[in-house]
Amino acid sequence: MERGLPNDPQTTELTAETEQTALEASSAGDPVSVPQVAESAIESPKKTLNISEIQAILPHRYPFLLIDRVIDMERKQRIVALKNVTINEPFFAGHFPGFPIMPGVLIIEAIAQAGGALLLTEVEDRDNKLMVFTGIERAKFRRPVVPGDQLRIEVEVVTWRRTAVRMQGKAYVDGKVAAEAVVTCRLVPRKAGALEGASEEEN
Repeated sequence: MERGLPNDPQTTELTAETEQTALEASSAGDPVSVPQVAESAIESPKKTLNISEIQAILPHRYPFLLIDRVIDMERKQRIVALKNVTINEPFFAGHFPGFPIMPGVLIIEAIAQAGGALLLTEVEDRDNKLMVFTGIERAKFRRPVVPGDQLRIEVEVVTWRRTAVRMQGKAYVDGKVAAEAVVTCRLVPRKAGALEGASEEEN
């Protein structure tokens, strides 16, 4: 069993000098400050976002901001967001009168927005960027989403690049999958012509 490293003469000398200084200060009546181990300057990555924090990251606004809260997030790995579906959603006026159902494409959009929040947290100049769809694969709709439902949107990263990400997303209601898809998104500058060829570059 190891008993530790031999005493280093220089370390021993410094320790003795420190102890002597403390004794002298104590005998003189001066307060003795004991060195404290500083807490790490690196903060733990943020794992939740409220609606104000989401709006500071995503450019979307009513009526097209489709996530209300982030309840879990791991950098470049996964994100879990919530969307509360209410009868006040403007799309219910026409989809469908007397039988309101949330359009499936908007559930996929909510998945992309959750993934976009994860991607954009890594971008320092996100105010100068837009996140756009470049692909939707294997989209499936398992059950209707209606007013009063809460969507739990879980997104996991499949491929991560500096300006693009491919993600597997699932939207749950009461623990059951309502919709799922693999989506690909890309960051582009907020300027005219930036969208041209975005999907071609990704392929």
